[in-house]
Amino acid sequence: MSKDYFLKRAGAWMDLLYVPKIICLCGSAKFYKLFEEYNYKFTLEGYIVLSIGYNTKSDKGLEITEEQKKMLDELHKRKIDLADEVFIINKDGYIGESTRSEIEYANKKEKNINYMEDIFF
Repeated sequence: MSKDYFLKRAGAWMDLLYVPKIICLCGSAKFYKLFEEYNYKFTLEGYIVLSIGYNTKSDKGLEITEEQKKMLDELHKRKIDLADEVFIINKDGYIGESTRSEIEYANKKEKNINYMEDIFF
């Protein structure tokens, strides 16, 4: 068998071994447009992107109960569980209560965390 045959076979196996990095976007839904922009950016870079399900800040008529809000917060933490990295959308340094909770959770799970803007404590 030729060398080319073995190189093609090795390439096929390498394709099966390639697993894209998973990134979870976190931040306030008031920055929904930025979620869309970073989803697009990271997807083009070859990431699998996990994001918020919908824009709770501007989608009219999407009233959610406190129970549903808690469920959505927990659902987003399951997305963090799946992720290799968490990316915080913190426009103008804004990090709300839910996002702080997600950052704390990601830290406990020892996830890599990156921020859109530098943070200062």
